[in-house]
Amino acid sequence: MQNYLDFEKSVAELELKVNELKLLSNDDQDISFDSNIRELELKTHKALEKIYGSLTPWQKTKVARHPSRPHLKDYLETLFESFIELSGDRRYSNDCAIIGGLAKFNDKSVMVMGHEKGSSTDDRIKHNFGMASPEGYRKAGRLMEIANRFQLPIITIVDTAGAYPGIGAEQRGQSEAIARCTQICLNVRVPLVSLIIGEGGSGGAVALASANKVIMLEHSIYTVASPEASASILWRDSSKASYAANTMKITAQDLIEFGVIDSIISEPVGGAHRDPHKTIVDSGKELQKQLNLLGHLDPEELMISRREKFLAIGRNI
Repeated sequence: MQNYLDFEKSVAELELKVNELKLLSNDDQDISFDSNIRELELKTHKALEKIYGSLTPWQKTKVARHPSRPHLKDYLETLFESFIELSGDRRYSNDCAIIGGLAKFNDKSVMVMGHEKGSSTDDRIKHNFGMASPEGYRKAGRLMEIANRFQLPIITIVDTAGAYPGIGAEQRGQSEAIARCTQICLNVRVPLVSLIIGEGGSGGAVALASANKVIMLEHSIYTVASPEASASILWRDSSKASYAANTMKITAQDLIEFGVIDSIISEPVGGAHRDPHKTIVDSGKELQKQLNLLGHLDPEELMISRREKFLAIGRNI
């Protein structure tokens, strides 16, 4: 069953009519509704084009959080071969909110890692909705150091509302773990490409996205804090989240203008959740393109250019 967002009411009504006609066609083989179905499907497509062609930042936030958007596991299954998961931070435990390991990407060895939100209720609980604890960021840092040692390109896939803010996480050094992981990102001497597929929230996202090249899906977001948190901080009122989203410049279109990201991947009409496979395949092509652009740089140049990229953020705003 399709999960419709609040601004997709007209699309929901049209698709309901399409489904009703398809059921009638199946029940009565003597009556054909094919022309009616085609007409309604065309109207649905046009309605989606109109809606998704003028989404507000708050609406994009809702699309980025859509439960049916493809997740990290979907990308791993489609784009990567021979994936071998590497677990644990060698200090405390294994955090399932971040999954990472060795894999083949277009027949070349890489280190791939990212946030996994989960798809079912049990899965979301297991992966803590993609909100990583210190162990997750220490694991990510450990994997990056392995990649650096063996000169393997690193691909990170970001989809998190932010790092887990629980008391236990803070007691085990959440801020230090995020800072350390970010430092490792900036210091590795191999190509590092990051793909933001849904939410890129706060330091929890930056810790994996301090890359040579940062790519975003068209309707993903990348923000210093969630719109709800920002509204609570600035106006003591989380109900002003839509206003916060509209003023924070969190969309891919805003961020490429500011030089924060390098590339935007177009999503299918209606969002990535309407055609996950195409979204993933297109993402794979863009990842390969960005890795190719980094192929001529030596290890020192990779590190220096990455640091310069982040030092330059905000200079021209």
